[in-house]
Amino acid sequence: MLQIRGLHAAVNDKEILKGLDLVVKPGEVHAIMGPNGSGKSTTASVLAGNPGYIVTKGDIRFYDKDIVALKPEERAGEGIFMAFQYPVEIPGVSNINFLRTAIGETRAYKGLPPIETREFVRMFREKQHLLQFSKELAERSLNEGFSGGEKKRNEILQLAMLEPRLAILDETDSGLDIDALRIVSNGVNKLRSSANAFVLITHYQRLLEHIEPDFVHVLYKGRIVRSGTKELASELEIKGYDWLNDLPAALTDQN
Repeated sequence: MLQIRGLHAAVNDKEILKGLDLVVKPGEVHAIMGPNGSGKSTTASVLAGNPGYIVTKGDIRFYDKDIVALKPEERAGEGIFMAFQYPVEIPGVSNINFLRTAIGETRAYKGLPPIETREFVRMFREKQHLLQFSKELAERSLNEGFSGGEKKRNEILQLAMLEPRLAILDETDSGLDIDALRIVSNGVNKLRSSANAFVLITHYQRLLEHIEPDFVHVLYKGRIVRSGTKELASELEIKGYDWLNDLPAALTDQN
């Protein structure tokens, strides 16, 4: 599904990613962990096509298609979704209208006709129930006046409605209380299938106690320096990240 080879990327002329390699297959859940400044959110932004992040070297292929030059909306059309760490508020645009427009754009990109009203309503009610998303929130402007947990649930609702092939969740657990974390995690678990994949970016193990990853990767100084199973997340919870400073220079070489 996703193949990243030797990826280097910069923002404001500062190189952040310095040789990132990652392969994600359909049906898999990958967790990327690491200390502040290691390049986790940069990785998410580069995959989503944020124009503020410039790929200077390396490849990103999605189903064997080079997507480095694709705009964010084109990547969305290809089936890539990103849930933001800090979802934005858009006054005057209701959640329902936003979702219908987003679905319409992705269908148009694929050459499909607009979704019928009856089918959209059926889908929305089904996903709304899945994420315990109230009618009152659904009718309000996008994220306006929402709590942190409501914003994150809204992001997962969008994911459920758009049905992407690859979902990138950038610190979705940030700012969530235990009840909101449970609701969001249950939603993600119910959306997992052999046809899609998830990349979870997080600081802490607690998200991975609810969403079990197939692989855990440690990102440090713009490169993945260690990979393992879910047990690696438990090890990080105990040891923290200070041990990364003792890694051989060959693993953290910035050149």
